[in-house]
Amino acid sequence: MSKQKQPAAQRNITKKVPAFIRWRFVFVCACIAMALAGLVARAAYIQVIEPDKLRQEGDMRSLRVKALPTARGMITDRNGESLAVSVPVKAVWADPVQIFKHGGLADKEKWHALADVLELDRNSLLKRLSDNQSKRFIYLQRQVGPAVTAYIKNLKLPGIGMKMESRRFYPTGEVSAHLVGVTGIDGHGLEGIESRYDKWLSSEPGKKTFRKDRYGRVVETIAFKEGQDGKTLGLSIDQRLQAISYRAIKQAVADYRARSGSLVMVDVNTGEVLAMVNAPSYNPNNRDDLKTFKMRNRAITDVFEPGSTVKPFVVLAALENHVADTSTVIDTGSGLMQIGGARVRDTSKVGKADLRQILKKSSNIGVSKLSLAMPVEALLGLYSSTGLGDFSGLDLVGESSGLFPSRRRWSDFERATLSFGYGLSVTPVQLARAYATLASGGVNRPLSIVKTKDVVPGKQVVSRKYADTVLDMLESVTEKGGSAHRAKIDGYRVGAKTGTAKVAVSGGYSDEYIGYTAGVAPISNPRIAMVVVINEPQGDQYYGGQVAAPVFSEVMKSALQILNIAPDAGLQTAHKVNN
Repeated sequence: MSKQKQPAAQRNITKKVPAFIRWRFVFVCACIAMALAGLVARAAYIQVIEPDKLRQEGDMRSLRVKALPTARGMITDRNGESLAVSVPVKAVWADPVQIFKHGGLADKEKWHALADVLELDRNSLLKRLSDNQSKRFIYLQRQVGPAVTAYIKNLKLPGIGMKMESRRFYPTGEVSAHLVGVTGIDGHGLEGIESRYDKWLSSEPGKKTFRKDRYGRVVETIAFKEGQDGKTLGLSIDQRLQAISYRAIKQAVADYRARSGSLVMVDVNTGEVLAMVNAPSYNPNNRDDLKTFKMRNRAITDVFEPGSTVKPFVVLAALENHVADTSTVIDTGSGLMQIGGARVRDTSKVGKADLRQILKKSSNIGVSKLSLAMPVEALLGLYSSTGLGDFSGLDLVGESSGLFPSRRRWSDFERATLSFGYGLSVTPVQLARAYATLASGGVNRPLSIVKTKDVVPGKQVVSRKYADTVLDMLESVTEKGGSAHRAKIDGYRVGAKTGTAKVAVSGGYSDEYIGYTAGVAPISNPRIAMVVVINEPQGDQYYGGQVAAPVFSEVMKSALQILNIAPDAGLQTAHKVNN
């Protein structure tokens, strides 16, 4: 049979099989091997050489760290009464991704209700969420109370959450605001004690580290760190005395329409500050009331020329430098003394007087003659040794050191004005320290705003003998005919000195006055030193003896009774007989 006549099926069977091409086989195998080697190398690089990035990516998706809230330390007075505490509140936040994943802002009524309860503008809230649809966390309001959080929970809005935090609460309000201070929104001190002792009061939050699966379930707890609450701080002040002092100074500022007023009370034996108040004050629980001019602690920041309140220290310097003694008589003449081209005047004619009478009548001429009889360094040195022109030891934020003069040459008139409180500036707390030094028999101690366990020994800066002598003279100033007779307290021996000075302004003095009274009680066994300052009283009454002395008497009387200090026996009997 010829080839032409073979069937088609037979022809297909005899067709050639494709030839094996070796180089193509080798090439394909090499490519596969190279790809496999690359994958192995890449896996080895990721797993062995650089595994951190892969772990980081995994942790970002599954690892979570939760802060465990802790409380800031309490601030208390010397008796354990709360002045600042932390209360639990919540922060309201939003997750815009979840919000717009579950219907967005369609239910306007509920979103408006949320804005209203958080005291936010409705349109601003909705716009803020709309403009941040890709974000996962936005604070809406911080430090929200329990009633508001309960209301928000009932709204059941998707993507709205709350987390625990704490808020500072001040039970005494404006009474101790300047001293205690305030904290910021994040719980750190901004003013006063809150700022100065922020590290001591600050807490250390706890931390819990755990892993979640894709459904948000906790599958592993990796680490847990216990939190630590802040430490409690006990202040030296007595809140009872603080409240009485604030009420009295606030009333005086209102009565005399004064610009401001300050009062500082110090324990003579320890240097502890028992009360420190200013008016006007502010409410630290209301953040809308936090104005700079209200928040200034004037008792430590504001300086003034102390006027006649330094005259006891001029007499003390004269005794220390032996330019006068208790029997010395000074002729003040007709009440007018010419010094160069200037004059020194007395408000009333004193005539010839001993040191006791000089203080009692507050004679400018008398203390001027004492000042001129000794080197200026002797007077300034005594001022400085008692604490004037120096930091008080409180170490509070904003404390001023005052203005203490330092010159090569002094005119006689400048030396004279130093003796009745012009030419230097001090703070109320510095003046209180100086009087505490005088009352303690010449022992100068740094003041303390924290309750002390061990009393600072202090430094003997003047003779106890002369300090006691001047203190005894100071008592006569509160007796009948003395410039501080309104500072007298029935049943107690009180020593005080009033002062009045014009307000210093650029280029001279204004027509406004500052009235003050500084003193000690009881003279028989000094326990309390106090300074009262009334700044720029309006009207006809502006002398320290008129505006500050009555406040001194009222507060000192209450303080002696609260501290259970017994009246002087002889005076108590005399008072009963007179009644």
